[in-house]
Amino acid sequence: MKKVWEWLTGNVIKEVGDVIDKLTTTKKEKLEAQRLITEILEKADKEAQEQVTARWQSDMQSDSFLSKNIRPIVLIYLTVIFTICAFFDGNIGEFSISEEYIPIFQTLLVTVYGAYFVGRTWEKAKSITNKNK
Repeated sequence: MKKVWEWLTGNVIKEVGDVIDKLTTTKKEKLEAQRLITEILEKADKEAQEQVTARWQSDMQSDSFLSKNIRPIVLIYLTVIFTICAFFDGNIGEFSISEEYIPIFQTLLVTVYGAYFVGRTWEKAKSITNKNK
């Protein structure tokens, strides 16, 4: 999840670090500022995950077929459509996947499958932990 967070925030973390370096004078002050910023970012990440979980739980409690199944439907749709486009784009005759599709495939796989399967595992682990309390 940390890699996804870094990817989503871009250079924000690096820029914050640069500001800290400019505003602090001692090594101790820099370390304390970095520790506090890390805590803030981790808290924001945790809250974002909780919001996603709350939305997914709300969807599952709905009586609507679409609300309950939108994530799997989108997952299947994106996978099928993108795969069809990648496999048939310029492949009349000899088969090859264009280089442009490879990083897109990688990003889609990590993002969609990671969010779906890791998120579901996290939800289940959380519900088991809550039951044990």
